[in-house]
Amino acid sequence: MITATELNRIMQNEDIFLVDVHSPEQQHIKGTDLFIPYNEIDNYKDTLPKDKNTAIYLYCAGGPMGNAAARSLHEIGYPNLFNLEGGAKAWQKAGFSFE
Repeated sequence: MITATELNRIMQNEDIFLVDVHSPEQQHIKGTDLFIPYNEIDNYKDTLPKDKNTAIYLYCAGGPMGNAAARSLHEIGYPNLFNLEGGAKAWQKAGFSFE
């Protein structure tokens, strides 16, 4: 888990791989790289980073779909996963921007 403040700080300092996994699709956090429904990870394997050690930051609206997506990604070999605590709702509450 990562807080909205921590994620925003990281995004200011480095290029990260940010994925919205909320279903149905919602307004994306500014800087989102990809939209993958949390329950369709297997269908989007080709769009994920080739290097499985790449850090992947996930978010949904509130958190649970991000946790489910993280489990699926971990099962296919991605160990470096971060889920936005409180999801897009926490991001908005912290005053950060959307696309």
